[in-house]
Amino acid sequence: MEAPEVQKQKVADFLQTLISPGRLNLKFNILACNGQVQPNASESAGAVEPVPASTKKQPSSSSSDSQICVEFTGPDVSLLLARNGELLLAMEHVAAKILRFEHEEHDRISFDANNYKLLRHQELRMAAEAAIERVRRTGQPFAFAPMSSRERRLLHLELAASGLPTASSGEGARRFVVLYPEGEAPPPAPSKDDRAQAIRQRFRRR
Repeated sequence: MEAPEVQKQKVADFLQTLISPGRLNLKFNILACNGQVQPNASESAGAVEPVPASTKKQPSSSSSDSQICVEFTGPDVSLLLARNGELLLAMEHVAAKILRFEHEEHDRISFDANNYKLLRHQELRMAAEAAIERVRRTGQPFAFAPMSSRERRLLHLELAASGLPTASSGEGARRFVVLYPEGEAPPPAPSKDDRAQAIRQRFRRR
């Protein structure tokens, strides 16, 4: 496994290569996931100067377990956060691939801007509370909208306290969480052969 300093430099190089040719008016700081700016982590990108410890941004709960946290600032932050943070999450995904993180290791890196992930976590918490109340009242399963693997994991954690069963369903970007009533077991996950058969049938229909 590469040293943290090497990983941070790879992320900084990737972002600089992306931001400069793309003419994005962005700055970034690579943090130690405790709010401390890494020395010279993004000097070439014109990152803002480190601020006093009392005013430094503390990481959100969605990034507190990460090893590499990147905070973006600048006029073009709105582009990163458009369409539910689509570009921000895509850049995070590519950075994880550059560092050769396995799929289950993607939480080791976190990109954020304007507390987007903290606010999103609060939204997920409120959605979980509403879903729990609805499932208990109606006795019917509730399916959430498709979301990223990181958000699905957070949602499962928020729902766990209710004691109600949960499961993820769907494939790829359309994968979503389902909350089930008490005593109702989620359907068994399809086997690899079943998934392969479904893919073949989908292409045949085309």
